Amino acid sequence: MTKIRVTKIFNFETAHALLDYDGLCKNIHGHSYKMYVTIIGEPKNNDNDTKNGMVIDFGVLKKIVKDNIVDKYDHSLLVNKNAKIESLKQTKQMFERFYMLDYQPTCENMVADFAKIIKQNLPQEIELFSVRLYETATSFAEWFASDNN
Repeated sequence: MTKIRVTKIFNFETAHALLDYDGLCKNIHGHSYKMYVTIIGEPKNNDNDTKNGMVIDFGVLKKIVKDNIVDKYDHSLLVNKNAKIESLKQTKQMFERFYMLDYQPTCENMVADFAKIIKQNLPQEIELFSVRLYETATSFAEWFASDNN
């Protein structure tokens, strides 16, 4: 059977700040992220299967990514846990969606983290092929399974 790649695009708004960075991104600022998630597999070939002809139901892929990434990080603030700004969390109104990450929240680190999360939640017969995360309209980071075996 033929392997097919299927891609779904997701959009979300997230703010971050880069700890100890030597440029403007050390300040809290936001991005309109666009994420392309591409999976690879063989289309089902079973007339009795309601998903016949599909590698994955787009709705299944959408639920995985929305539940584990988009709904969590949309309109959130991401900072490195070493920033020592726990006191911000006390201002609940403005910081109820505030995540202190184990890594510097760069586009590169975020795309690697998102790929790990997606891989863990895909059906067994489906493989994650790539994740492309646009931080701006002209800047993105990519994760490919072939580079990470």
